[in-house]
Amino acid sequence: MFWKRSPSGAYEFLIVGLGNPGSRYETTRHNAGFLCVTLLENEWHIKVNKLKFHALVGDATVGGHRVLVMKPQTMMNNSGAAVGECAKFYKIPPEHVIVISDDISLDPGRLRIRRSGSAGGHNGLKSIIEHLGSEDFPRVRLGVGAKPHPDYDLADWVLSRIPDKDIPKMREAMQNACDALPYLLEGDFDGAMSKYNH
Repeated sequence: MFWKRSPSGAYEFLIVGLGNPGSRYETTRHNAGFLCVTLLENEWHIKVNKLKFHALVGDATVGGHRVLVMKPQTMMNNSGAAVGECAKFYKIPPEHVIVISDDISLDPGRLRIRRSGSAGGHNGLKSIIEHLGSEDFPRVRLGVGAKPHPDYDLADWVLSRIPDKDIPKMREAMQNACDALPYLLEGDFDGAMSKYNH
């Protein structure tokens, strides 16, 4: 498949990687979505570096679909402000907003694709649901592992650095997420889930 910079025209899809801006958060568990978008930039030969809608954005054409790729710069808990503003401006329906996020309920290296669902305690997803007014957007969840014990502070856990031992597994999951995205753009959720959910 040939990847190239997008021509002018309407955006059909919005792909959002979630995270927190700034170097202090760069390699934390909560930034798995941002890290996945960085890999996507290399895969699709694009730059997600234009500041628009309180986010860094870049565009591409993937399998004939014009796509805007986004890294919100609002801090995780207010990600929906950027996503909602962009989706409204380009009239992109929730079903065409694909969100990549970290997930503490999955082990590092695991990937879970879903058509829709609740926030599941994830504040970034909660904000997007609020601003889109819908839970019906696809999400790609990247496992970062559960807290070591129930009393461990959740914020401390997700804002801590990804340990070296987990990096290869998580990079493989992120690569699988990148490979799954063309399936999702074609609406082939069953194909993507059967191949990449594990």
